[in-house]
Amino acid sequence: MIDGMLLPGADHPAAAAFWHWCARGELRIQVCASCGTRRFPPRPMCPTCRSFDHVGEPLSGRGTVWSFVVPHPPLLAAYNEQSPYNVIVVTAEEEPAIRFVGNLVTSADGRLDGVDPTTIRIGESVTVAFDRVSDAIALPRWTRP
Repeated sequence: MIDGMLLPGADHPAAAAFWHWCARGELRIQVCASCGTRRFPPRPMCPTCRSFDHVGEPLSGRGTVWSFVVPHPPLLAAYNEQSPYNVIVVTAEEEPAIRFVGNLVTSADGRLDGVDPTTIRIGESVTVAFDRVSDAIALPRWTRP
């Protein structure tokens, strides 16, 4: 936890590369080196051909709000001060089956409650922005273009 935020397990073997790319400001996903299947979240084996070989494919960082929620109390204590906030699901422009969960914010380091949840629309365009929360972790968040 850093400054009241719960952080991902960036050293998990299956996800370490994703978090490394995010720390460099790159949104990438795994692509099977054998059959070309794109996959997210990261995992060791391709669900299509069962290959363990993969590469990281860069994405544009553009997407569309597929769904969203506004959590209501009781909340995780780390997020009480920033409620109400949104949690959005974004489909990647390059591959709509790839979905990311994050927050719609006004800037990369914007507060989680910085966007009025009543203004969020399913289908609206968003762009990734990386919030550097530590030397090793930059969280992908989403902003309006």
